[in-house]
Amino acid sequence: MRSRSVKFFVLLIALLMLVSLTAPAVTQAQTGGLLAKVRERGMIVCGVNPQIPGFGFLDTADNTFKGFDPDFCRVLAAAVFGDSSKIEFRPIAAAADRFPALASGDIDVLIRNTTFTYGRDTKEGADFGPTTYYDGSRIMVRTADNVTKLEDMAGFQICAIKGTTSEQTISEEMAAVNTDFTLATFDNIDQVIENFDAGSCDAVTSDGSQLAGKRSAAANGKDWTILDMVLTKEPLSPAWKAGDSEWGDFVRWAVYATIMLEEKGVTTENVDKVVANSTDPETRRLLGLEGELHLNLGLDAKWAYNIAKQVGNYGEIFERNLGSGSPLGLDRGLNKLWSQGGLLYAPPYR
Repeated sequence: MRSRSVKFFVLLIALLMLVSLTAPAVTQAQTGGLLAKVRERGMIVCGVNPQIPGFGFLDTADNTFKGFDPDFCRVLAAAVFGDSSKIEFRPIAAAADRFPALASGDIDVLIRNTTFTYGRDTKEGADFGPTTYYDGSRIMVRTADNVTKLEDMAGFQICAIKGTTSEQTISEEMAAVNTDFTLATFDNIDQVIENFDAGSCDAVTSDGSQLAGKRSAAANGKDWTILDMVLTKEPLSPAWKAGDSEWGDFVRWAVYATIMLEEKGVTTENVDKVVANSTDPETRRLLGLEGELHLNLGLDAKWAYNIAKQVGNYGEIFERNLGSGSPLGLDRGLNKLWSQGGLLYAPPYR
């Protein structure tokens, strides 16, 4: 009897081990991760900047958020819901409010001209996604002041946004060239620009994209010059609360999809034609025509098709908000595809 009991327990343990090895992995969506909660809620809460023309702003004419960053919020909604309108935009005007909003769960994702840095990645309780815009810290001055280099700003009062990388950068750069100045900081970019316009600031510093956006909307913008010098690297990236790898994978691959769509020449206008005629294996996988990669995140097979159809590829998003057809008229520069001399590069979809 004892021998039979031992054999029974050995067999039972073997069966339990076999079940554990062959059972499908439990995903975060199945255990209450953010992706599951977002699906249940029926919308994504996206933190955006309400103050930067081209990048993120509230259009009071129709009370909608527009710009490059809000369009990437729409990319996420198109991917998970098949409906790019399922977004609650949460305006975050002060830079200091960004990471507390993530930590508290007030927002699901932050897509608000935020620089991916070591300090923020390791201290702020945030994870960062792919860079959506490669920027740099710049300085804006009055054209009449004939400033061409840092030393020309001796004795200037230079204004910046409190708690940003630009605040630290200008202090370091001016010290490096032994030039005295006064630093004044404000809670948000509107306050900085108001003080510059009123003459309280002799110069302002921020990401070049932010300065270009504010200059384009200012009555006196034609009298302001953004200096050519680029002081820092400022990779602007989506961010989310650290610790949810599935939600991070979702945000990451939704952004990558916009880059892959541009690489494959898929646009809002031609996506249906591509679906009907493409023989490229990766394009077919991406648009849901073959394979089951979409099931890894529980997405619909047409998740990337919906991005293309409803929002567009990276190039389309850039052009309508920031490019030559927009008030900002920015050159793509580093934000071109890797195959065109830029830094945009998406991993393979396979």
